[in-house]
Amino acid sequence: MDGARPAEPRVGRIRGALNPAHWTLWRQRGSLIFYCFLVESVALVATVWTAAVVPVHGWDLVVFGVLAALGVLQAELGRQIERVRRLVSDTPHINLTSVWTFAGVLLLPPALVTALIAVLYLHLATRSLARMKRVPPFRTTLNATLVVITCYSAELVLARLGVGDMYAALTAGWRGITAIALAAVTYFLVSAITIVPALTITKRTIKAFFGGLGDNLLEVATLCLGLLTALTLATLPALAVAIVPPLLVLHRAVLIKQLEIAATTDEKTGLFNTTGWHLLASRELARAQRSSRSTFGVLMIDLDYFKLINDQHGHLAGDTVLRAVAATIKSAVRDYDSVGRFGGEEFVVLLPDIGPAAVLAVAERVRSAIESLKVEYEDGSHLRVIDALSASIGVATYPDGGTAVERLLQAADKALYRAKDAGRNQVVDGTATA
Repeated sequence: MDGARPAEPRVGRIRGALNPAHWTLWRQRGSLIFYCFLVESVALVATVWTAAVVPVHGWDLVVFGVLAALGVLQAELGRQIERVRRLVSDTPHINLTSVWTFAGVLLLPPALVTALIAVLYLHLATRSLARMKRVPPFRTTLNATLVVITCYSAELVLARLGVGDMYAALTAGWRGITAIALAAVTYFLVSAITIVPALTITKRTIKAFFGGLGDNLLEVATLCLGLLTALTLATLPALAVAIVPPLLVLHRAVLIKQLEIAATTDEKTGLFNTTGWHLLASRELARAQRSSRSTFGVLMIDLDYFKLINDQHGHLAGDTVLRAVAATIKSAVRDYDSVGRFGGEEFVVLLPDIGPAAVLAVAERVRSAIESLKVEYEDGSHLRVIDALSASIGVATYPDGGTAVERLLQAADKALYRAKDAGRNQVVDGTATA
């Protein structure tokens, strides 16, 4: 949290960061260490070279100061939003620095862009990230270095097209517009490409690094605001501060979206919770009622003897099993089917646009996938495996199984208990007796 911490531990952390022998980097894989030194060496050489050949003028220093001050101001004003966002969802920190760094690309000599990135990321490391989550210094340094390389790539595009900066673009007509657009595209693509080696090294998923459509649209929006910032500083510098309020609104919009997701998501498994699943089921029912030919199915899934897993292996292992089963169910159904967790070891699946026979086939596929599942978990220093899992599944199909969501759930639930009574680990169709 953001409260005061004891002075001695903080001093110890600072000393550890300053002592190379204690760096977290050395505990990483060799390929990651190599990549860190490679990109940092490239960024350092490029900065030294451009500092020697590209002159810095007095106005450049003024623009640098303005961009650095606005970046720090925006980060400070957005800290409360980011804190709440991180409490809601453990997702990557959103700093929106692309606004200021891309504006720097369009306005500043490359060496000053590097200095701007250093200021912004040093502030983030000491004020925002360090208080919200323990981020290894090497990770922050690597992220900043990749931004430096990204900015240099965009600056290279401008130079190749003969439009050195925003001031030149204002008098270059369509050539200037094209150059800035290509620089923005280059910034977007290089920022994604340069993280790929880290993706393969740290075993994180592509979505964890690149995000979904909303995350990428957010990056596009920050680049557009960076363009507007550069245009404002090149024409009416006194209005540059007007960029900060839209940025805060944009940041808050991200928070609101994540609050909406959190309200409909099961925290333990990442599936829809009861509220979220009911909302989707109600929408599907309304759509089916508008089309006389439309049908959809509902599966109620309950893990057999789950209490024994908790008793024999512990609740943490039980949680691991729940997450593994959730992933197995999702992989056994279609991408547009909706999987939810109703609590405990009970799951529910909404299957749009599907007939009764196909619903039974999907249910059987889910049952078989769970039966084949082997879940690994760490018990101290030992790696253990939980297998011999099974699930009882009740099925109901609209409209024969019911014409309301609750009626369908009741029909599937009754079928589920018949499956339990009949010996478990089987699928029972509740539509015929609904």
